[in-house]
Amino acid sequence: MPTVVAPHIEIGSDNVPRITGTQTKVLEIVLDRLAHHWDADEIQRQHPYLSLAQIYSALAYYHDHQAEIDEAIEQSIAKSERIRNEVGDSTIRNKLRNAKAI
Repeated sequence: MPTVVAPHIEIGSDNVPRITGTQTKVLEIVLDRLAHHWDADEIQRQHPYLSLAQIYSALAYYHDHQAEIDEAIEQSIAKSERIRNEVGDSTIRNKLRNAKAI
């Protein structure tokens, strides 16, 4: 059973903060803000099932828990890089790289 920790924010058994009643992680909203520089209105256009109140709550939750969410982002990036290094370049990526060199 999820625990409500802030207005519109709950933490489930996996210890991940999500917007209440959705599967949308606070981290996803934060990444939209940080990576794309989207404001709340643009985030809502991209996630029309979320209200502005839910989006602002996610951003407020981030500012209250910035260190731990930033750490989760860093861990996710490191995991992606490890997987990319283990798997190596895809055939398509190699073809595109070779085509660009020509």
